[in-house]
Amino acid sequence: MFFVDRPEAGALLAEKLSGYRGALPLILAVPRGGVAVALPLWRHLGGELDLAIARKIGAPDQPELAVGAVTAGGYLLLNEKLAAQLHLPERYLKRASARERGEISRQLQLYRGWRNPPEIEDRTVIVVDDGVATGFTLRAALEGVKQGRPKRLILAVPVGPPGILEQLRREVDELCYLAAPPHFAAVGQFYRDFRQISDSEVKAALKEARGDRGA
Repeated sequence: MFFVDRPEAGALLAEKLSGYRGALPLILAVPRGGVAVALPLWRHLGGELDLAIARKIGAPDQPELAVGAVTAGGYLLLNEKLAAQLHLPERYLKRASARERGEISRQLQLYRGWRNPPEIEDRTVIVVDDGVATGFTLRAALEGVKQGRPKRLILAVPVGPPGILEQLRREVDELCYLAAPPHFAAVGQFYRDFRQISDSEVKAALKEARGDRGA
């Protein structure tokens, strides 16, 4: 166990990323747990707080087995080897992608309301989650952000397996993490308090960030 809770982990990440204070970064949290990590980071660094969402596409008879992941903008990260092994037809992937994009849109409307998504181009962007396990869905989220052409892309996560973190390092300009334990089963094992974050907490965090920007 490394962290009391997500806010403590976010405060520790904020210390490591203090060099971006005053740079007005765009902080994109992966809901819902990543928002509780990102809020103290935003309080320390300033800038803008919003969301980065990707949804897993599961296999037809094994929904927990990720064959792909899709972003709000329609970027599809596909596990091509697994999809070929399962002989997945293209129509299944299209239907599943459309379904998950619809769920992303529902989540964004719930959390963000009718506000437009933030501008990404030529900005310093920090993607934040409460930890990483397989990294597949997070990779899709990162690729979705890259479509917006940020000036610099940083991934900030408190904890993850060493091998997965090294894979993700290749996807970003900078990787910031606090712990990479070799014996890794699940993100929650490294938190004393890993309770589920509520929708109302996500909305409250975004409201606080908008209010502090005078919006």
